[in-house]
Amino acid sequence: MDFALSKEQTLLRDGLNKFLTARYELEKSRVAAKTGPGWQPEIWRGFAEELGILGATLPEAVGGSGGGPAEAMVIAEELGRALVIEPFVDTVIVAGGLLARAGSEAAAAVLEQVAAGSAVVALAATEAGSGDHWEDISTTAVRDGEYWVLGGSKAVVMNAPLATHLLIVARTGDSEGQQAISLFLTEFNPAAPPAGVTMHGYRTIDDRRAADLIVHELRLPAAALLEADAWPSLALARDEGAAAVCAEAVGAMRKVLADTVDYSKQRQQFGQPIAGFQVLQHRMVDMYMELEQAASAVYLAVLNLDAEPTTRARAVSAAKATVGRAARFIGQNAVQLHGGMGMTEELAIGHYFKRLTAIQYEFGSTDYHRARYAKLTRPAAVG
Repeated sequence: MDFALSKEQTLLRDGLNKFLTARYELEKSRVAAKTGPGWQPEIWRGFAEELGILGATLPEAVGGSGGGPAEAMVIAEELGRALVIEPFVDTVIVAGGLLARAGSEAAAAVLEQVAAGSAVVALAATEAGSGDHWEDISTTAVRDGEYWVLGGSKAVVMNAPLATHLLIVARTGDSEGQQAISLFLTEFNPAAPPAGVTMHGYRTIDDRRAADLIVHELRLPAAALLEADAWPSLALARDEGAAAVCAEAVGAMRKVLADTVDYSKQRQQFGQPIAGFQVLQHRMVDMYMELEQAASAVYLAVLNLDAEPTTRARAVSAAKATVGRAARFIGQNAVQLHGGMGMTEELAIGHYFKRLTAIQYEFGSTDYHRARYAKLTRPAAVG
C-alpha cells in the first residue's frame, strides 16, 4: 500500500525526529520514569511551545492546527521510535477527541490548556471486571439537586498520577429507569485527590504511570456532565487510541529491527559476524516482513477512522491484531538475537520489548480485536 505523506506531514515528522534525536535520551527518560514525577515536564512543554504537536490534531478554535488521523499517525510513529513515555496518545488523541466532540465551553477550555501544554487529561473508563469491554462498567452517577454523585472504582487509569483533569465514565439513569453510559469532566490533583476519590498510583511494566481509583460519593456540579449518552464517542475514542498505539508500535519496531541488524553485524561467533549466517538472515527478513504488514495494516486503519462505525472497527481490529502478532514476533526475536543482553536495563532493546508487549493489551487486547474482526466479517446467517 502506498501512503505518501504530504509536504506538511513530512515536515512535521522530520521536525519531531530532529527534536527527539537532540533532546530525548533513553537513559534520561528511564531515570525520570523511575523517580520523581515519572516523566519529563520540560519535554511536554517543548512539544507544545517548540513543536506544536499537542495541538496538531485539535480544532483551530482551541489553538490547534486542525489535523486529522494522518497527522496523529505521523506523530505517534516518531514517538514510538524514540520510546517516549509522555502521554501524547492518552491526552491528545483519546481525551482530546472526547473533549472536542463534547463541544461544551468547559471542554473547549481544557482543550486550550492541552494545546498549550498546561493540561494532562486521563480517561477513567476501565474497571477491574471490564477487561477489554469499556461498556461493561458498574460505576454510577446519580443526580442530587445541582450535583451528580459518583460511586464505583476504576482500574489502570493511565497517566492519572500526572493528570490535571479526569474524564470519568459512569452509568446514569432517567426517571423511567433507562441507563446510559455518560462522561464527566473534573479537575484533578494527584497529590491531593478530591474528597471522594482514593488513588493508588504505580509504575507499569513499560515505565509509564497509572493508578487505580476508588470513587465514593464524589460530588460534581451539574456542568461536569459532558455527554449523557457518550458511548458512540467513547467507541470512536477507543478505536482512535488503538490506531495511534499501533502507529507507535510501528515506530518502535522499526527501531528494534534496525538495532538488531546493526548488532548482528558486530556480534562475532566462530570468527565472523552472526549477520553472515543464512539462518539468521532469514530470521531478520521474517521480522522485516512482519513489520511491513503491520505498517500497511496501520495505514488502512488510519484511512478508515472517519468511516462509518462498522468499517472503522473492522479496519482498526485488523490493524491491532496484525500489530500484536508483529510486535510479539519482532520483540521476541530481537531479544533472542541479542542473547542474554537483550533483557538487561543497559540495552535499549529490553525497554522496547516491554513497550511492545504492553501495546498488545492497550485499547483492547490482540485476542479481543481478533475476535471482533472475525465477528464483523462473518457472513450473515441465511434463512
